Amino acid sequence: MPLSEFELIERYFRDCGHRRGDVILGVGDDAAVLQCPAGAQLAVAVDTLVEDVHFPRGSSAQSIGHRALAVNLSDLAAMGARPAWALLALTLSEADERWLAQFAAGLDALARAHGVALVGGDTTRGSMSVTVTVLGHLPPGRALQRGGGAPGDALFVSGTPGDAAAGLALEQGRLPPCEQAEYLRRRFLFPTPRLALGERLRELASGCIDVSDGLLADAHKLARASGCGVELMAAALPLSAPLLGAVGMPRARELALSGGDDYELCFTVRPHALERLACELPPAEWGYRRIGTLQAQPGARVMDEHGVLEASSSGYDHFAAP
Repeated sequence: MPLSEFELIERYFRDCGHRRGDVILGVGDDAAVLQCPAGAQLAVAVDTLVEDVHFPRGSSAQSIGHRALAVNLSDLAAMGARPAWALLALTLSEADERWLAQFAAGLDALARAHGVALVGGDTTRGSMSVTVTVLGHLPPGRALQRGGGAPGDALFVSGTPGDAAAGLALEQGRLPPCEQAEYLRRRFLFPTPRLALGERLRELASGCIDVSDGLLADAHKLARASGCGVELMAAALPLSAPLLGAVGMPRARELALSGGDDYELCFTVRPHALERLACELPPAEWGYRRIGTLQAQPGARVMDEHGVLEASSSGYDHFAAP
Protein backbone atom coordinates (compact mmCIF):
# COMPACT_ATOMS: atom_id res chain seq x y z
CA MET A 1 0.00 0.00 0.00
CA PRO A 2 1.51 3.37 -1.00
CA LEU A 3 2.66 5.71 1.77
CA SER A 4 0.41 8.63 2.58
CA GLU A 5 1.99 12.10 2.80
CA PHE A 6 1.63 12.00 6.59
CA GLU A 7 3.30 8.57 6.83
CA LEU A 8 6.10 9.69 4.50
CA ILE A 9 6.91 12.69 6.69
CA GLU A 10 6.64 10.75 9.94
CA ARG A 11 8.83 7.89 8.75
CA TYR A 12 11.63 9.79 7.00
CA PHE A 13 11.72 13.43 8.08
CA ARG A 14 10.30 14.00 11.57
CA ASP A 15 13.64 13.21 13.23
CA CYS A 16 15.90 14.27 10.35
CA GLY A 17 18.84 16.47 11.27
CA HIS A 18 20.33 17.70 14.52
CA ARG A 19 18.17 18.10 17.64
CA ARG A 20 18.35 21.74 18.71
CA GLY A 21 17.01 23.37 21.84
CA ASP A 22 16.05 26.50 19.89
CA VAL A 23 13.37 24.62 17.92
CA ILE A 24 10.15 25.39 19.79
CA LEU A 25 7.96 23.68 17.16
CA GLY A 26 9.36 21.73 14.23
CA VAL A 27 8.15 19.11 11.76
CA GLY A 28 4.46 18.26 12.09
CA ASP A 29 2.81 21.62 12.70
CA ASP A 30 1.58 24.30 10.29
CA ALA A 31 4.74 26.35 10.75
CA ALA A 32 8.00 26.08 12.65
CA VAL A 33 8.59 28.22 15.72
CA LEU A 34 12.27 29.00 16.33
CA GLN A 35 14.17 30.90 19.00
CA CYS A 36 16.77 33.15 17.40
CA PRO A 37 19.91 33.97 19.43
CA ALA A 38 19.68 37.30 21.24
CA GLY A 39 21.10 40.16 19.16
CA ALA A 40 21.85 38.00 16.12
CA GLN A 41 20.84 38.71 12.52
CA LEU A 42 19.11 36.06 10.43
CA ALA A 43 20.64 34.76 7.19
CA VAL A 44 18.40 32.82 4.77
CA ALA A 45 19.21 30.96 1.55
CA VAL A 46 17.09 28.80 -0.77
CA ASP A 47 17.99 26.60 -3.74
CA THR A 48 16.12 24.14 -5.92
CA LEU A 49 17.62 21.02 -7.50
CA VAL A 50 15.77 19.69 -10.55
CA GLU A 51 16.31 16.27 -12.11
CA ASP A 52 18.25 16.41 -15.42
CA VAL A 53 19.27 20.02 -14.67
CA HIS A 54 21.22 19.83 -11.40
CA PHE A 55 21.74 16.08 -11.27
CA PRO A 56 21.46 13.32 -13.89
CA ARG A 57 18.40 11.08 -13.87
CA GLY A 58 19.15 8.00 -11.79
CA SER A 59 21.60 9.79 -9.48
CA SER A 60 22.18 8.38 -6.01
CA ALA A 61 19.32 9.41 -3.71
CA GLN A 62 21.83 9.81 -0.87
CA SER A 63 23.81 12.26 -3.00
CA ILE A 64 20.69 14.25 -3.92
CA GLY A 65 19.79 14.61 -0.24
CA HIS A 66 23.33 15.69 0.61
CA ARG A 67 23.65 18.14 -2.29
CA ALA A 68 20.25 19.73 -1.70
CA LEU A 69 21.42 20.84 1.73
CA ALA A 70 25.08 21.42 0.82
CA VAL A 71 24.39 24.02 -1.88
CA ASN A 72 22.45 26.09 0.64
CA LEU A 73 25.03 25.68 3.38
CA SER A 74 27.61 26.93 0.89
CA ASP A 75 25.57 30.12 0.41
CA LEU A 76 25.54 30.70 4.16
CA ALA A 77 29.28 30.00 4.29
CA ALA A 78 29.82 32.76 1.73
CA MET A 79 28.00 35.16 4.07
CA GLY A 80 29.97 34.06 7.13
CA ALA A 81 26.77 32.76 8.75
CA ARG A 82 26.32 29.78 11.05
CA PRO A 83 23.47 27.47 9.89
CA ALA A 84 20.79 26.35 12.31
CA TRP A 85 17.53 25.28 10.64
CA ALA A 86 16.30 23.93 7.30
CA LEU A 87 13.01 23.53 5.44
CA LEU A 88 12.46 20.92 2.73
CA ALA A 89 10.00 20.97 -0.19
CA LEU A 90 10.16 17.62 -1.99
CA THR A 91 8.32 16.77 -5.23
CA LEU A 92 8.35 13.12 -6.32
CA SER A 93 6.58 11.09 -8.99
CA GLU A 94 6.03 8.30 -6.42
CA ALA A 95 6.78 7.52 -2.77
CA ASP A 96 9.56 4.97 -3.33
CA GLU A 97 10.50 3.91 0.21
CA ARG A 98 14.01 2.73 -0.67
CA TRP A 99 14.74 6.02 -2.46
CA LEU A 100 13.28 8.05 0.42
CA ALA A 101 15.37 6.20 3.00
CA GLN A 102 18.57 6.91 1.08
CA PHE A 103 17.63 10.53 0.38
CA ALA A 104 16.81 11.16 4.04
CA ALA A 105 20.08 9.49 5.10
CA GLY A 106 22.13 11.84 2.89
CA LEU A 107 20.28 14.91 4.14
CA ASP A 108 20.39 13.77 7.77
CA ALA A 109 24.13 13.03 7.83
CA LEU A 110 25.12 16.46 6.52
CA ALA A 111 22.57 18.25 8.71
CA ARG A 112 23.86 16.54 11.84
CA ALA A 113 27.47 17.26 10.88
CA HIS A 114 26.70 20.99 10.89
CA GLY A 115 24.17 21.17 13.71
CA VAL A 116 21.19 21.83 11.41
CA ALA A 117 17.64 20.85 12.39
CA LEU A 118 15.00 20.07 9.77
CA VAL A 119 11.98 22.04 11.03
CA GLY A 120 9.35 21.71 8.30
CA GLY A 121 8.52 21.78 4.61
CA ASP A 122 6.18 20.16 2.12
CA THR A 123 5.83 17.04 -0.02
CA THR A 124 3.89 16.75 -3.27
CA ARG A 125 3.55 14.57 -6.38
CA GLY A 126 5.09 15.62 -9.70
CA SER A 127 8.37 15.74 -11.62
CA MET A 128 11.28 15.34 -9.24
CA SER A 129 12.61 18.52 -7.67
CA VAL A 130 14.07 19.31 -4.27
CA THR A 131 13.96 22.75 -2.66
CA VAL A 132 15.77 23.42 0.59
CA THR A 133 15.71 26.64 2.58
CA VAL A 134 18.42 27.09 5.21
CA LEU A 135 18.31 29.65 8.00
CA GLY A 136 21.30 30.69 10.06
CA HIS A 137 22.56 33.61 12.09
CA LEU A 138 25.56 35.87 12.55
CA PRO A 139 26.58 38.92 14.59
CA PRO A 140 24.83 42.16 13.58
CA GLY A 141 26.50 44.01 10.73
CA ARG A 142 29.14 41.31 10.21
CA ALA A 143 27.80 39.54 7.13
CA LEU A 144 30.29 38.97 4.34
CA GLN A 145 29.08 40.50 1.08
CA ARG A 146 30.10 40.36 -2.55
CA GLY A 147 30.49 44.11 -2.87
CA GLY A 148 33.16 44.93 -0.28
CA GLY A 149 36.27 44.67 -2.46
CA ALA A 150 38.51 47.36 -3.98
CA PRO A 151 41.23 47.48 -6.66
CA GLY A 152 44.38 45.82 -5.35
CA ASP A 153 42.58 43.33 -3.12
CA ALA A 154 44.00 39.82 -3.37
CA LEU A 155 41.69 37.11 -4.71
CA PHE A 156 41.62 33.60 -3.22
CA VAL A 157 39.72 30.35 -3.73
CA SER A 158 39.31 27.37 -1.43
CA GLY A 159 39.65 23.76 -2.47
CA THR A 160 40.41 22.49 -5.97
CA PRO A 161 37.89 23.81 -8.53
CA GLY A 162 37.20 21.66 -11.56
CA ASP A 163 36.97 18.33 -9.74
CA ALA A 164 33.17 18.44 -9.49
CA ALA A 165 32.75 19.31 -13.16
CA ALA A 166 34.88 16.30 -14.08
CA GLY A 167 32.80 14.18 -11.71
CA LEU A 168 29.61 15.31 -13.42
CA ALA A 169 31.13 14.54 -16.83
CA LEU A 170 31.87 11.02 -15.59
CA GLU A 171 28.31 10.64 -14.30
CA GLN A 172 26.96 11.72 -17.68
CA GLY A 173 29.35 9.55 -19.69
CA ARG A 174 31.07 12.57 -21.26
CA LEU A 175 34.40 11.55 -19.76
CA PRO A 176 35.73 8.00 -20.17
CA PRO A 177 36.28 5.89 -17.03
CA CYS A 178 39.66 6.43 -15.37
CA GLU A 179 41.46 5.46 -12.17
CA GLN A 180 40.60 8.86 -10.66
CA ALA A 181 36.87 8.41 -11.33
CA GLU A 182 35.78 7.53 -7.79
CA TYR A 183 37.45 10.62 -6.30
CA LEU A 184 36.10 12.98 -8.97
CA ARG A 185 32.58 11.55 -8.84
CA ARG A 186 32.50 11.99 -5.08
CA ARG A 187 33.55 15.63 -5.45
CA PHE A 188 30.40 16.19 -7.52
CA LEU A 189 28.05 13.92 -5.59
CA PHE A 190 29.04 15.02 -2.07
CA PRO A 191 30.36 18.62 -2.06
CA THR A 192 31.80 20.02 1.17
CA PRO A 193 30.39 23.40 2.27
CA ARG A 194 33.19 25.57 3.71
CA LEU A 195 31.29 26.80 6.75
CA ALA A 196 34.17 27.02 9.22
CA LEU A 197 36.23 29.01 6.73
CA GLY A 198 33.32 31.34 6.01
CA GLU A 199 32.86 32.17 9.69
CA ARG A 200 36.55 32.92 10.15
CA LEU A 201 36.63 35.10 7.03
CA ARG A 202 34.13 37.53 8.60
CA GLU A 203 37.11 39.13 10.33
CA LEU A 204 39.47 39.04 7.37
CA ALA A 205 37.80 39.15 3.93
CA SER A 206 36.57 42.23 2.11
CA GLY A 207 34.20 40.20 -0.11
CA CYS A 208 33.11 36.61 -0.65
CA ILE A 209 31.02 34.46 -2.99
CA ASP A 210 30.45 30.73 -3.26
CA VAL A 211 31.59 29.10 -6.49
CA SER A 212 28.63 27.37 -8.11
CA ASP A 213 28.51 28.63 -11.71
CA GLY A 214 32.23 28.44 -12.51
CA LEU A 215 35.23 30.08 -10.85
CA LEU A 216 35.86 32.74 -13.49
CA ALA A 217 32.19 33.70 -13.72
CA ASP A 218 31.76 33.89 -9.95
CA ALA A 219 35.02 35.80 -9.46
CA HIS A 220 33.72 38.24 -12.07
CA LYS A 221 30.43 38.61 -10.15
CA LEU A 222 32.40 39.28 -6.98
CA ALA A 223 34.53 41.91 -8.67
CA ARG A 224 31.61 43.56 -10.48
CA ALA A 225 29.67 43.90 -7.21
CA SER A 226 32.62 45.96 -5.94
CA GLY A 227 32.80 48.09 -9.10
CA CYS A 228 36.03 46.33 -10.13
CA GLY A 229 37.43 43.94 -12.66
CA VAL A 230 39.44 40.83 -11.88
CA GLU A 231 42.65 39.28 -13.14
CA LEU A 232 43.38 35.60 -12.49
CA MET A 233 46.73 33.90 -12.97
CA ALA A 234 46.35 30.58 -14.77
CA ALA A 235 49.50 29.15 -13.16
CA ALA A 236 48.06 29.81 -9.69
CA LEU A 237 44.90 27.74 -10.13
CA PRO A 238 44.80 24.95 -7.50
CA LEU A 239 44.32 21.91 -9.71
CA SER A 240 44.10 18.53 -7.99
CA ALA A 241 46.34 15.61 -8.94
CA PRO A 242 43.29 13.41 -9.73
CA LEU A 243 41.89 16.04 -12.10
CA LEU A 244 45.23 16.50 -13.86
CA GLY A 245 45.66 12.75 -14.11
CA ALA A 246 42.20 12.29 -15.57
CA VAL A 247 42.09 15.07 -18.18
CA GLY A 248 45.53 16.74 -18.45
CA MET A 249 46.51 20.36 -17.86
CA PRO A 250 44.60 22.25 -20.60
CA ARG A 251 41.26 20.55 -19.88
CA ALA A 252 41.80 20.70 -16.11
CA ARG A 253 42.35 24.45 -16.34
CA GLU A 254 39.21 24.85 -18.45
CA LEU A 255 37.12 22.85 -15.98
CA ALA A 256 38.52 24.79 -13.03
CA LEU A 257 37.62 28.12 -14.63
CA SER A 258 34.21 27.34 -16.08
CA GLY A 259 33.00 23.94 -14.84
CA GLY A 260 30.80 24.88 -11.87
CA ASP A 261 29.33 22.79 -9.02
CA ASP A 262 32.40 23.33 -6.83
CA TYR A 263 30.72 25.03 -3.84
CA GLU A 264 34.04 26.45 -2.76
CA LEU A 265 34.57 30.00 -1.47
CA CYS A 266 36.10 32.74 -3.63
CA PHE A 267 37.08 35.73 -1.50
CA THR A 268 39.06 38.96 -1.47
CA VAL A 269 41.41 40.36 1.17
CA ARG A 270 42.86 43.84 1.55
CA PRO A 271 46.66 44.04 1.09
CA HIS A 272 47.19 45.16 4.68
CA ALA A 273 45.30 42.09 5.98
CA LEU A 274 47.27 39.45 4.04
CA GLU A 275 49.81 38.80 6.78
CA ARG A 276 47.05 38.40 9.35
CA LEU A 277 45.18 36.02 7.03
CA ALA A 278 48.23 33.79 6.59
CA CYS A 279 48.92 33.84 10.34
CA GLU A 280 45.37 33.17 11.57
CA LEU A 281 44.30 30.85 8.73
CA PRO A 282 47.41 29.07 7.40
CA PRO A 283 46.67 28.21 3.74
CA ALA A 284 47.94 24.64 4.01
CA GLU A 285 45.65 24.00 6.99
CA TRP A 286 42.55 25.78 5.66
CA GLY A 287 42.93 24.75 2.02
CA TYR A 288 42.86 27.97 -0.01
CA ARG A 289 45.19 29.69 -2.49
CA ARG A 290 45.69 33.14 -3.94
CA ILE A 291 44.70 33.14 -7.62
CA GLY A 292 44.53 36.80 -8.65
CA THR A 293 43.81 40.45 -7.89
CA LEU A 294 40.92 42.88 -8.23
CA GLN A 295 41.59 45.57 -10.82
CA ALA A 296 40.24 49.04 -11.54
CA GLN A 297 39.68 48.02 -15.17
CA PRO A 298 36.33 46.20 -15.57
CA GLY A 299 36.00 42.66 -16.92
CA ALA A 300 37.51 39.29 -16.12
CA ARG A 301 40.84 38.15 -17.53
CA VAL A 302 42.94 35.03 -17.10
CA MET A 303 46.66 35.59 -17.61
CA ASP A 304 49.41 33.16 -18.51
CA GLU A 305 53.07 33.70 -19.34
CA HIS A 306 52.13 34.94 -22.81
CA GLY A 307 49.51 37.47 -21.73
CA VAL A 308 45.72 37.16 -21.76
CA LEU A 309 44.47 33.58 -21.98
CA GLU A 310 41.16 33.19 -23.78
CA ALA A 311 38.39 32.15 -21.37
CA SER A 312 34.69 32.78 -20.88
CA SER A 313 33.32 34.43 -17.75
CA SER A 314 29.67 33.81 -18.58
CA GLY A 315 29.26 30.79 -16.31
CA TYR A 316 26.12 28.70 -16.08
CA ASP A 317 22.82 30.45 -16.80
CA HIS A 318 19.51 28.55 -16.42
CA PHE A 319 17.75 30.83 -18.88
CA ALA A 320 20.42 31.21 -21.57
CA ALA A 321 19.64 29.80 -24.98
CA PRO A 322 20.77 26.15 -25.27
